[in-house]
Amino acid sequence: ENIKPLIQEAVKSSMKSGDKEKTTTLRMAISEIKKEEIDKRSELSEQEVNAILQRMIKQRKDSFSQFSSAGREDLAQKEEREIETLSEFLPEQLSEEEINEIVSKTIINLNAETLQDIGKVMGSLKPELQGKADMSLVSKLVKENLTK
Repeated sequence: ENIKPLIQEAVKSSMKSGDKEKTTTLRMAISEIKKEEIDKRSELSEQEVNAILQRMIKQRKDSFSQFSSAGREDLAQKEEREIETLSEFLPEQLSEEEINEIVSKTIINLNAETLQDIGKVMGSLKPELQGKADMSLVSKLVKENLTK
């Protein structure tokens, strides 16, 4: 099931309903996807599209916190609405508890014991969690688990 056509459909329906902000956000996503497809000279996989959406969401989360701390609620709320719009197209995100459980099991299964094992652990987790979790959070949890 490819996300790109779903986003393109959502662009059409947001245009019909006159939701300019949503249309703009979705068009940005489409152009990011197209840009990567041109660079790669091929269609993107579902995971690659997810990665683009997650990157866009991360950028908006960063802007959100900057606007919030600067007291620009109007701009912060706009970022928040864009995050919601983009998140609709991502697979269900795992909770921090769920991620931590998977991290712990993986560390046990790989007999990982020190921070030198972080690459091995992340390598094993990436295919399982990519698109379903913020990988920087995963990395942080792996470090915490390995230094216990």
